[in-house]
Amino acid sequence: MLGDADLVAFTASRNLEVSGRFYGDVLGFRLLEASEFANAYDANGTQLRVTLVDRVSEAPYTVLGWRVLDIVATIRALRQAGVVFQRYEGMTQDEFDVWIAPGGSRVAWFADPDGNVLSLQQPPPV
Repeated sequence: MLGDADLVAFTASRNLEVSGRFYGDVLGFRLLEASEFANAYDANGTQLRVTLVDRVSEAPYTVLGWRVLDIVATIRALRQAGVVFQRYEGMTQDEFDVWIAPGGSRVAWFADPDGNVLSLQQPPPV
């Protein structure tokens, strides 16, 4: 029924100005709309709405992720912009904080200013 409809992704923020600097300036998404309720960004053709909330309920899992062609180059660029990648106990991660999933995907995690867990994923070679 919704197979032909465009997906809209959502995440929450306690401060739209701070999250706007992160999603706009650091991650590089173009601002589509700003209101007192939410900021909407163009995330490579998918609308990402960062919605203002009183309290962000931190999820212990990834809420947004991006598939990239070169995870190390992306990590280097994001680190230059001040992004800190996360390490998880019990997971073998390399010097770039990348974990290799059983299927061969390379994955790394970081958080936005509100603590929402975000990820990068490089698919396995074909």
